[in-house]
Amino acid sequence: MRALATLDEVELGDHVCWRLQAPGVLYEDAWPYVADGALYGDKIVVVGSGGPSSSAPFDEGLRPAGTVVLDLPPSTDCDGVVAAVRREARTAAREGFRAVRVLTERMPVTAPGAAEELLAQELKLDEFAAESGAMVVCAFRPSEWNGPTLEHVASVHPHEMGTRAQRPAFRMYCTGSDMWSVDGVIDSEGALAFNAAARAAVRGTSTVTLRFDRLEMIDAAGMHALIDAARHRPGRRIVVEGANETVRLVWELAGYAGAGLPVVMAA
Repeated sequence: MRALATLDEVELGDHVCWRLQAPGVLYEDAWPYVADGALYGDKIVVVGSGGPSSSAPFDEGLRPAGTVVLDLPPSTDCDGVVAAVRREARTAAREGFRAVRVLTERMPVTAPGAAEELLAQELKLDEFAAESGAMVVCAFRPSEWNGPTLEHVASVHPHEMGTRAQRPAFRMYCTGSDMWSVDGVIDSEGALAFNAAARAAVRGTSTVTLRFDRLEMIDAAGMHALIDAARHRPGRRIVVEGANETVRLVWELAGYAGAGLPVVMAA
């Protein structure tokens, strides 16, 4: 995990939360990222957001050869977006490209359940980047977003670029199939964001593994958020691995060990 000063620093397998400076046109601001794609033999995949600032310039003959614009309806669900990106990655491999560089400007969400859908999509894109070596840059205009929602979204990006008030208290990112590493601190302030991320992670699979090797601390609110996320979707199970002695002791003292919960603290 790292903070990037410029888009030139984006590497294979990176999933970046880019906080755009307003005003600005995404294509112009992202030119170093696009130009490096042409230099290294990468295919550029732009996921349209429905906004004129994102995909429109790519339709004016300015895009490098091999650039694809996926003009998906705003209502497209998580599976639909990720499936479209994966198809382009498979096509790029057949066409001889080194990798794909995904660029998308995220638009604010307000509909009920839309925030969890967006988090699920970001987690799937992170999984896609980790598995395929693709580069994924997700751009956000902070002035257009609700602060807490943007912090939730930022917490599921391993890397970040642009100005921000503060770094998320924790980050959750893909380290294997249905496996997510969690680092930082999960306390009462970050419990809501953690609950949203964990709920998004379990929505598409029966068992999810969370690696706590780099987690410094989780308090009672964080543990409750974890259990609630598993209970939110019946039949789901979360296995926690790599927790330090302090986390394990607090878990036991809270009475969660052996309580028949859908969250298991593995030995």
